[in-house]
Amino acid sequence: MKKTLSIMLSMLLLLGVLAGCNNAGSSSASAPGGSEGGQPAAPSATAFKIGGTGPLTGGAAIYGIAAQNGAQIAVEEINAMGGIQFELKYEDDEHDAEKAVNAYNKLKDWGVQISLGSVTSTPAVATSAETFADRIFALTPSASAAAVVEGKDNVYQMCFTDPNQGSASTQYIFDKKLGNKIAVIYKNDDVYSKGIYDTFTAKAKELGLEIVSATTFTEDSQTDFSVQLTEAKNNGADLVFLPIYYTPASLIFQQAKAMDYFPKYFGVDGMDGILALEGFDTSLAEDVMLLTPFNADATDDLTVNFVKKYQEAYGEIPNQFAADGYDCVYAIKQALEAAGCTPDMSAADICEKLVATFPTITFNGLTGDDVTWAPTGEVSKSPKGMIIQNGAYVGMD
Repeated sequence: MKKTLSIMLSMLLLLGVLAGCNNAGSSSASAPGGSEGGQPAAPSATAFKIGGTGPLTGGAAIYGIAAQNGAQIAVEEINAMGGIQFELKYEDDEHDAEKAVNAYNKLKDWGVQISLGSVTSTPAVATSAETFADRIFALTPSASAAAVVEGKDNVYQMCFTDPNQGSASTQYIFDKKLGNKIAVIYKNDDVYSKGIYDTFTAKAKELGLEIVSATTFTEDSQTDFSVQLTEAKNNGADLVFLPIYYTPASLIFQQAKAMDYFPKYFGVDGMDGILALEGFDTSLAEDVMLLTPFNADATDDLTVNFVKKYQEAYGEIPNQFAADGYDCVYAIKQALEAAGCTPDMSAADICEKLVATFPTITFNGLTGDDVTWAPTGEVSKSPKGMIIQNGAYVGMD
């Protein structure tokens, strides 16, 4: 009996040793969702952990998915080079500030060392406060509200800010003589839309552009635009400026046609993606103009190669958000190399090095050449004028 018990104990000890060996050989890549027990993972000796939040489901999912896809292509290219290595993880925030903070906390449990922030502005305002408090460096691909970076030395933007979009749009409309009487329809409970509207109107006053109508809507009223369109039409607006996302814009185009109102339309980067909106009649967006830093029809080698890879991987033409995600990863790589960072460093140590380094680099990417950053996080680059023709974006310059 004692001999049998001894054999059984020996077998149990052997199984425990084997189980320990198996666990020692596992990696974070094979266990998505974070470390066991929700504890922060230790820094990797081989790869930097980068991650962000974005709307991967819901009405704004086209933005989050595109940014994630663009970042993924960049990570695969960089890892294939054999130098700096990255692990990439995105969490769904559904374009909601509270859910974005929860998504960010999942990334922190996973051991994120460098953040790609949040894709859209309202969630990014919330998560940027978290990365600032945690001393994790963040470079958001497309959250353009000024509040994202204000007062946060370790939060940077890849896209031009809302104030820049507003004033640049006004200047572009003025220089190209696109409209004489302008109506504006904006979302007054959205920091992105409101921020662009404020600087657009200030610049219009400076240039002497006539705004004949300025009307608003909210999250709860973005299905019926008859009042806004009627006022614009009755006041003789020949151009409607839309500093909004593409989903409400698609309804505006439909409802304007139904009331036989056919003004010119001018939008900003949130309009990018409307051609991929499920069930949308793209002919309604014919001749819609917008400012965006990326043109998928450009013929330079970098753009051609990116568009080809994106189409092969995801079956569609990449939008500006995909290009921004791609550029973010490459800009981070350049800064990490310049700062001499290694993957075994803590997030806080990496953060301080990147804070000192980012304002000193000049970056060339899909969304701009000779791109630089101010120490306050704002990017300096020029937007491009685009027009939708025959279901495709075409450069206006």
